[in-house]
Amino acid sequence: MKMKLMVAVILAGAAVGFGAPGGEKTFTGVVSDSMCGQHHMMKGKSAAECTRECVKGGSDYALVVGDKVYTLKGDKSAIDKYAGEKATVKGTEKGETITVSSISASQK
Repeated sequence: MKMKLMVAVILAGAAVGFGAPGGEKTFTGVVSDSMCGQHHMMKGKSAAECTRECVKGGSDYALVVGDKVYTLKGDKSAIDKYAGEKATVKGTEKGETITVSSISASQK
């Protein structure tokens, strides 16, 4: 019984020490779409207009952070307000996807 308790305590300590995966993080970047990423391709359209057209066509919203492009999952109407703009996104990261819990105009 003592051995089981000791193993449980060690495992619990390891989980706390390494942090639980999938915790909420904050990301700051430009709201785009998964097809265009950093470079919008529709001539004569602003970044916001291109992003919205691509999303209507089936692309996902995305957040461009430096050279990295994350797919954004969440309330599309909330994300759409920041299309083509710099925004701060709070959410959980899994691979190349961020599940958005909140989005706001970037202060940076």
